[in-house]
Formats: sequence, C-alpha cells, structure tokens
Amino acid sequence: MNLPRKATKTVSFVDEYCETYKDIFPEVRSYECLKYLHLGMISEVKRKTLPAIAKVVGITNAQSLHHFLKESPWSVEKLRERRLKLLSKALKEKKFILVIDETGDKKKGKKTDYVDRQYIGNLGKIEQGIVSVNAYGIWEEAVFPLICKVYKPQKRLKPEDKYQTKIEIAREIIEELRERQFKFEVVLADSLYGESSEFRRTLEKHNLKYVVAIRSNHGVLMPAGARVKRNRWQEFDRVFTNGKKEKRYIREIIFGHRRGDIRYWEITTDPEQLPENSTWYIMTNLPGKIQKSVGNTYGLRTWIEYGFKQCKNELGWADYRVTDYAEIEKWWEIVLCVFLMVSLQSPSFLKLAADNCVINSPSLLSQFQQHPWWQFGHGWKHILNNFRLVIQPAIFLALILPWLSVFSFPSVYHYLSKLVALMNQFHVYVPSG
Repeated sequence: MNLPRKATKTVSFVDEYCETYKDIFPEVRSYECLKYLHLGMISEVKRKTLPAIAKVVGITNAQSLHHFLKESPWSVEKLRERRLKLLSKALKEKKFILVIDETGDKKKGKKTDYVDRQYIGNLGKIEQGIVSVNAYGIWEEAVFPLICKVYKPQKRLKPEDKYQTKIEIAREIIEELRERQFKFEVVLADSLYGESSEFRRTLEKHNLKYVVAIRSNHGVLMPAGARVKRNRWQEFDRVFTNGKKEKRYIREIIFGHRRGDIRYWEITTDPEQLPENSTWYIMTNLPGKIQKSVGNTYGLRTWIEYGFKQCKNELGWADYRVTDYAEIEKWWEIVLCVFLMVSLQSPSFLKLAADNCVINSPSLLSQFQQHPWWQFGHGWKHILNNFRLVIQPAIFLALILPWLSVFSFPSVYHYLSKLVALMNQFHVYVPSG
C-alpha cells in the first residue's frame, strides 16, 4: 500500500508556523509551496520573484510555485480567515490602534487587472499602477497587518465588479474588523479619509476615537463675523518606537469657537517655516488635554506609512509576475502571512504569551545571539534580520548543492547539514488554543 507522501521539511520555525495553515491546502505539493514561499520571502534575495525564490530554497525550477498561484485550488479567503484568527488569539482581546492607509505600486502596461493611471501615494504623483486600501494595527511596539483590498478603477472594472471608492472600501474594512471582534481604541488615517464625512460617520456610529489628517484649507462652517484662532505653539517630544526622540511643535486651531468633541490641530517640525513635507493638519475627537499625546499618536500613522512600505518591500509585495487579480490576491495574502509570522515575535506578543509559551531556552538563545550580526532591537526589521541569520545555512546549502553534484566534497555537505540541524533548534511563537 502506498502511504501518502509527507511534506518536505524546510527550516523548523517556518514549518512550525505554516503548520497552522496546513489543512487549508488540499495537496502536499501545495503545502510545500506555502512553506517555500515563506522561506523565500524572508530570505535576503533582493527581488522575490518565483524563479529567485525557487533558487534559494533549492527547487530545480519555479513551475510548482507558478502552479501554486495559478492552478492550485486553495482558498485565499480561508487563508485570510485563519491568519486573522491567529492574530486574534495572539492579541487576547487587547485594544490596539488601527491605521487605514493605501499602498500603490507602479506597474507598466495594461494587462494586469486593475492597473490604471492613478495617484500612487509612495511616489507622490499619478502613474500607471495598482492601489490597495490597507488596515494595519499597532499595539505597544508591535505592528501587524490586518486586511488589504484592491481599489478597482471604474475604467478597469470587470462585468462582475461593483465600483467602490477608497472611502467605501475603508468603511467596509472597519465593519469587517468589528464583525471579527477586533478591538481598536483609536483610528488613524490620512486626509483622503479625514476629509470624508462618510468615513467619519462610520467611526462615530461605533463611538470610535480617531486622529485623521485634513487639508490645510479644510473648511468649517462658522457664524457670520467669526474668525479662525490659532493658539500658541507648544513644544513636545515625538517619541519613536525605538525610543528615539525628535522635537515637534503643536498648536490648536479654533474655527470661531469649539463645538462638540471635535478639535483641530497643526503639527510641524519648524513653526517658523512650516515646511510642507513636515507640517500636518489634523482633526480628532480624542478627549482631554491632548497636546502631546495627539502629536505622538498621529506620528504613528506617518511612521507606519513608511515603515510598512519598507516591510512589504522586504517581503516582495510588488514582485509578483502575474496579471490576474485572483493570483495577485493570493500573493499578497501570503506576504501578509509572512508579515504576521515576523510580527508575532515582537516582545509585546511574547510577553503576553509568556504564561503558556516556551519558545527558546535562555541558553539556546544566548548561543544564537553570539552571531556578530545578531540584532537586539525590538523592531520588525530587527526580528527579520535574525530570521535571515537562522535560515542562512539552509539557503547556502540549497545554493551550493548544484556544485556538489559536479565536484564531490562530502565533508562540505556533512558539516553544512549539521549546521542546518543546529539552526532547526530555533523556534518561534505560534498562538494556539
């Protein structure tokens, strides 16, 4: 009797994390591809194309990975559902800050679904590209992805599509997160959403606090004869997630007189010159004396916009080489799964899980930390750096094996394999129960 083939092992901590998603994939080969993509996406290869990933993980060609995205009958919705349940378990009902943002990537030609000439935020101009509306979370120093939805320009709609504005997509995301019982205490968003009364009404309907950007010429209805008053500048320290501080200045803007809970603020790096690139106008319904806290809270949004773009670049967010959105969506969802794998190793999550989670013993961890390139910071990219160090022996072995089939050096294979085995003692936190 032929027994079912077991999935090929990659690196232990990648296998441990991917085990959470195993039942979503109907074929052993598909499950193997999921693990290979996780391994390849965290690797140091610059462009995360399928051929490049295949090479560094030891696959002879990338055809199986192409099949995984194009033909394999796994459900992206089920994968997303599992990822969000995993995150929910890790958060244990902790409240977090929700960031609504959009990501755009330049794409040539018109063959790729939903690519059009549109505003690409990270480029700051209109280009041919694809745009998605994204929700991210911040809890203490941990940052993590939530939901991503593509924006479909009216000119590129398919017959089965219904047009939605970015505002409508953002509102839909918020409703979905609430239905999934995620708890967020403050919502941050840029001026596209801050200027939308529909978006703010959604937040107010659910009694959510928010800090949103507005345009410098934002209009507020005032009684006849009323004037705009700007209070004195107050200095505060913008505290970054790594503990670094920079001076900022904030003042309240009052349109006639304060009305209700909504207040308006101006934040800048230079109160004399008011540089366009580092001066922000915001609207908030946060209560109390918030001169310092509102500046740092909104600063998270500007940091997250930059930080998440960098993180997604590290994992190959825009490196897909497919044109059908069903395949692009699969690629993006796997990137978000890899993103979460790294995020879950932040000290905040590990501390929350400490009561019932044993990962690496202090003695084992101290051995790994002796590597001269090991990073002791708590940021997402520090964790990714250390993951890359742990997978290096497996990657190097995959890259050198073709030469060992040409020139026989048994001792090289033997000692590299022993090093890989040592690396397989390293574990990661995966929420359970």
